[in-house]
Amino acid sequence: MATVYLIEQGAKLRKESRRFVVEKEDEILLEIPEFKVDRVFIFGNIQLTTQAMKFLLENSIDVSFFSYYGKFLGKLVPVESKNVLLRICQYEKYKSEEFKLKISKVFVKGKINNSRNILMRYMRNHPEVNFSPNLEQITSLISELERKNSVSSILGVEGRASAIYFECFGKMIIKNFSFQQRIARHPKDPVNSLLSFGYALLTNELFSAIAGTGFDPYIGYLHSVNYGRPTLALDLIEEFRQPIIDRLVLEVINKEIITPNGFEEVEGKIYLNEKSRKQFLSHFERRMQIKIQEGEKLLSYREVIHQQAKKFAKTIMENIDYQPFSIR
Repeated sequence: MATVYLIEQGAKLRKESRRFVVEKEDEILLEIPEFKVDRVFIFGNIQLTTQAMKFLLENSIDVSFFSYYGKFLGKLVPVESKNVLLRICQYEKYKSEEFKLKISKVFVKGKINNSRNILMRYMRNHPEVNFSPNLEQITSLISELERKNSVSSILGVEGRASAIYFECFGKMIIKNFSFQQRIARHPKDPVNSLLSFGYALLTNELFSAIAGTGFDPYIGYLHSVNYGRPTLALDLIEEFRQPIIDRLVLEVINKEIITPNGFEEVEGKIYLNEKSRKQFLSHFERRMQIKIQEGEKLLSYREVIHQQAKKFAKTIMENIDYQPFSIR
């Protein structure tokens, strides 16, 4: 099945017979059979015809909307999942401070473990690099995490671990980029721009997985609930940041797939230009389709994300301990 990324401004997606057609100014840019379309990502000023929307909704084809520069805006979704019992349990668990504390520790521990595994893997492949002092600090934070008794203090540990990890991340960039620290909002350098764009794409993937499972994406446990903020997607994204996006960013930089010339400045913020955005999306999709060993199965990263959403549903409904995805 295909993921269709639409970034040609002024284009239109329409349904014709048994295929989708992307056109601009009466010129056909793309034709694809309807049965091959699994999801559609739309960036910026692109139109959908009523017939196309109707088919996409009726067939539960995931449609996601982003700004031109990659900010996740929302989704075209069919009638809400019938799994109302899951959502009732989700809301009840949200009222439990004990559960929020326990699961927040699990989410953050999973993220910190994966950051540690990334650094250890890099050291094995680059004997000239020594992250040992940083790894000792990160390991000590995992022990400290268990002693915390509030979600805010858990987030404090997560922030300190992230700062240590990103200090090392900058040293893993070996080509013509510089990186000082992670700045989540309003990226002012190319590396932060790549990370933010990647995390926006990944948030959308988590949103789709949890909504499809039957969750309310806006009720999370680690991240504070706020109007319009998909906090459950932000909770579950933590275990996937390093294996999917961070490694992807290192790949496109260190293999010179994207160079410093592939960015543009808009109102003081740095974004990928159109050519580099296409390259990044292509490699993102390729990464989402990579098969990895999960138990006795070979699953793509996209399948693993959906699997983790189902596992979390069992945690919510059956009180089964949740095990975050771990990098091998």
